[in-house]
Amino acid sequence: MARKDLLKSVIGQPTEKPIDGARSSYAMRGASKSMKVSIDSLAENSKRLLEGETIVEIDPAFIDASFVNDRLSGDDEAFEELKASISANGQDTPILLRPHPEIPNRYMVVFGHRRVRVARVLGFPVRAVVKEMDDVAHVLAQGQENTARADLSFIEKALFAKNLHDLGQAKDVIQQALTIDGTLLSRMLSVAGTIPAHIIDAIGPAKQIGRDRWEDFKRLMAVKSNHTVAETILSMDGFDQLNSDAKFEILHSKLAEAGKAPKRRASKAKPARRTWTAGEGRIKGVIGRSGRAYSISLTSKDSAAFGEFLSENLDQLYADFLSQSEETTTS
Repeated sequence: MARKDLLKSVIGQPTEKPIDGARSSYAMRGASKSMKVSIDSLAENSKRLLEGETIVEIDPAFIDASFVNDRLSGDDEAFEELKASISANGQDTPILLRPHPEIPNRYMVVFGHRRVRVARVLGFPVRAVVKEMDDVAHVLAQGQENTARADLSFIEKALFAKNLHDLGQAKDVIQQALTIDGTLLSRMLSVAGTIPAHIIDAIGPAKQIGRDRWEDFKRLMAVKSNHTVAETILSMDGFDQLNSDAKFEILHSKLAEAGKAPKRRASKAKPARRTWTAGEGRIKGVIGRSGRAYSISLTSKDSAAFGEFLSENLDQLYADFLSQSEETTTS
């Protein structure tokens, strides 16, 4: 007998109609009526728990990672911000877990890995929804949640796609998980399959680097001699201390220079890209020039606000530049 039906049988139903307008029966009065309401509520809560609609608190010691990884390291700033928020305000948004498919009395993360990590560090239980699901449903939920949050960079999505493909997931399932078409999936698999995994790991998530730049990097890495160049750059002092976007820019720039034809190398050298940091790391930038184009790419906590400030003051900055240029010419 189903649990809800079992609870209904405990409650019972009145068997006689009221006589002369009298109250229906004793079973619906006083403490008995309160008991019926409580059992109805218990039945509904049990049903919601079985359907994965009830939020529960679980010790993170009983929680394991998803069977497919969707993140790269190098996102410490976002983790610290999340930890500070949860420490001050608690965990607002629950994660999604499934009962572990192989280990009894344990759970597997479907999405919410960083919140589990924060809970472990802070010694808090994790607020979660637990739902039975198979691997395909797990993959779809994990991929679509991350896509909806716009939280993964291009290369993280590409690696997620490759990991799923290597695990034997069908291409249509991967496309649904990432909400992409077959053409983009092929490009992702090509990028993640051509660039050596340890080089991608060394670069990190590169949140500001999009598909086109990664495809160009893939073409550079397709040249075998560039592998030696890349390894040399990875071993340079201080490289591992750079932010992820800066690592990509330096590698890309050096590999592009190494791949030029001799005549091209003999032409006037372009200024090397440089990195800039201020405000004790609150604002970081990668600055460089390509032909007549000059670019400044900003990252870190103050990037959006400082970028808006620059854009709002471009007219004044350019006027100051012209004024300074005129003074230099006349002096």
